Amino acid sequence: MTAALDLKDKRIVVTGGAGFLGRQVIAQLCQAGADFQKISVPRSQTFDLRKLESCQRVVEQQDIIIHLAAHVGGIGLNREKPAELFYDNLIMGSQLIHAAYEAGVEKFVCVGTICAYPKFTPVPFKEDDLWIGYPEETNAPYGIAKKALLVQLQAYRQQYNFDGIYLLPVNLYGPEDNFDPRSSHVIPALIRKVYEAKQRGDASLPVWGDGSPTREFLYSEDAARGIVMATQFYSDSEPVNLGTGIEISIRDLVELICELMEFEGELVWETDKPNGQPRRCLDIDRAEKAFGFKAQVDFRQGLKNTIEWYAAHAEQSSLSQSAAHV
Repeated sequence: MTAALDLKDKRIVVTGGAGFLGRQVIAQLCQAGADFQKISVPRSQTFDLRKLESCQRVVEQQDIIIHLAAHVGGIGLNREKPAELFYDNLIMGSQLIHAAYEAGVEKFVCVGTICAYPKFTPVPFKEDDLWIGYPEETNAPYGIAKKALLVQLQAYRQQYNFDGIYLLPVNLYGPEDNFDPRSSHVIPALIRKVYEAKQRGDASLPVWGDGSPTREFLYSEDAARGIVMATQFYSDSEPVNLGTGIEISIRDLVELICELMEFEGELVWETDKPNGQPRRCLDIDRAEKAFGFKAQVDFRQGLKNTIEWYAAHAEQSSLSQSAAHV
């Protein structure tokens, strides 16, 4: 492990810092010694990172860039807007890296995606297997755009000695996640679906696919802690997985969410809908060896925390809507 990067006086930009993961990263940065007053969060209304001038303004006189911002969603969004997902993610990341290099930024932390892995990657996914095949078709445009940023960082390190690192967090979940059914990922989408089915008193619950794929999930607080640990202790060209190393089938996941939410309806598997990648589970050795990261939050407890947060906010939302109609 390299000597710790002292965050105390660093000027830090967190793109996507107002989002689900970003807020957690900022909290972890402060716990690690960063000065909250020196952390800036560029908002898309003011800084469109698809424009080079915005990227240049964002990185000016900064020490560390943590790039979390992404145009991202579930299978539905990936099928509906593959061109937007490819272009937006590639152009944002590529321009930001180049602008940071030109501005003399000390460190660039790029958060990639598990969608970068090939569709048929040996399980558990090892970082060295990133290039052995083509990603799962429904999310390939997004995954390849993000993976190109790894190549860019490696090239800039080789030619310019630019300290850029690339992290691959597995599927995230936790309180404050995106629960919009048009763009949410599997756990928040399922929680909302079960909650609304229960509210309506439905006797059954339709679920995409056949339940056979497996996924691995990382609690957002754990992911944020891993990102900050890497920022402080990792400076190498090789990508690093962030995960738990534990996989669960979609069928078991749905059943667990139904159990925790006390929904007793029948599950109806819509086998004409896509399953996505067959299996996802990471090899997490490199993160532990390189900078001592291990996930801490138990999956069942993490799910309970997420369900409780959503239920509380869904009730507040419905109450405020009711009050608005009085």
